[in-house]
Amino acid sequence: MEATGESVPGGLISAEELRWLVADGEAETITLAIPDLHGRLVGKRHQARLFVDRLLGGGAEACAYLLATDVEMRPLPGFGIASWETGYGDVRVVPDLRTLRRLPWHRGGVLVLADVEQPDGQALSVAPRHVLREQIARLGEDLGLTAKVGLETEFTVYLGNGERMPRQLEPLSRRNLDYALIQPLGVSEYVQEIEKTLSNAGLPLEAVKPEAAPGQVEVTFRYGEPLTAADNHVAFKHIVKSVSPWTENSATFMAAPVTDVGNGLHVHLSLYRESDPVLPADQGGLSAIGAQAVAGLVQVLPQQLPLLLPTSNSYKRLRPRSFAPTRAAWGWDNRTCAVRVTGHGTARHLEIRIPGADANPYLTVAAVLAACRYGIKHELQPPSATTGNAYDAPGVPLLPSSLDVALSAFRASAAAAELLGKDVVGHYSAAAQIECDVAATRVTDIERERGFFDA
Repeated sequence: MEATGESVPGGLISAEELRWLVADGEAETITLAIPDLHGRLVGKRHQARLFVDRLLGGGAEACAYLLATDVEMRPLPGFGIASWETGYGDVRVVPDLRTLRRLPWHRGGVLVLADVEQPDGQALSVAPRHVLREQIARLGEDLGLTAKVGLETEFTVYLGNGERMPRQLEPLSRRNLDYALIQPLGVSEYVQEIEKTLSNAGLPLEAVKPEAAPGQVEVTFRYGEPLTAADNHVAFKHIVKSVSPWTENSATFMAAPVTDVGNGLHVHLSLYRESDPVLPADQGGLSAIGAQAVAGLVQVLPQQLPLLLPTSNSYKRLRPRSFAPTRAAWGWDNRTCAVRVTGHGTARHLEIRIPGADANPYLTVAAVLAACRYGIKHELQPPSATTGNAYDAPGVPLLPSSLDVALSAFRASAAAAELLGKDVVGHYSAAAQIECDVAATRVTDIERERGFFDA
């Protein structure tokens, strides 16, 4: 496959269109990918003709360890689906043909996302796409509701390629450019290149802009069905990480790439019965269902934080007066709260501001839907809305401030086990435990900086 700096035709295609492209020699390589535990795409590039002839309908095999490693792809103990004891066998990777997409920066390249099945054909319960698909189904089965979500995320861009990262960080911009319409040339060129590539890939962009922190960019996507929104998000991250080096930059979705900089992943949520929104009240405010959903979010999401804040670094974003929440508060158009009620009329919806940009979007949206379902099903009532500065709000519980504390709450949560299932809680608890162990045992730069000469 030829990688080019020029834009080539992109966007979603059908299986029939793929066959035509392969026959005409316009599609040369098909990347069959799954989202891993960490929200990254992993997989293989297949020759296009072989893919169409042999894999299009049935898929391929891959080692199950793809869903049982840490971020460094190390096979580690604690995962039931794959281990040294089980011999690290295969799972089946089955393409979802609704996700076929031409890659505008790769001439002849096509991407397709896949579902993961066990050898007997049953869905793998802990695979991120399946976790979300289950919560979408339960929302409909239990409550007769559907959801739409819009994802809004931030990432930070630094000058240079991966060879000098992450030790020599020089941001793409050095000052606050939030909402700036006049931007330094390098920033403007980068934002335009990313915007063009994402649009050419068929992603439903709403807006792209520089953000407040040095080198920070925000991308907002239009509302859509939850699984499609998550699929679009992992494709977006893959594109940004792939294209940024061609502009001689490096992009990171770390929640806190440097001290005092935070990258978030906000979830904008609406719920519907048939085509009617159920969160707004007729005379303004929130309906009874809307209030119950808020109650579920502020009560249950803090028990599921390893799905929204999956690394030790994630919690360094949660600082007072940072626009990232520190308490399980909700409020009306209040950006200091974990849950913000925003919008007007039938567009009134909930913005969940807890997740970091390092979160897996499938698990994040699944946790949000599960918490709402819990609140509605149990007819919970929310605490009083927080007005003013939620960082100083008396009586509002603090969110867990570290991954180990969040993990303890996750493991002990009866609600999480009920909503997600013991397999899912166990699998992602194992992933979080690995992150805790690494953070507790590895010597860091800050330890050397503060102790090398003075110890």
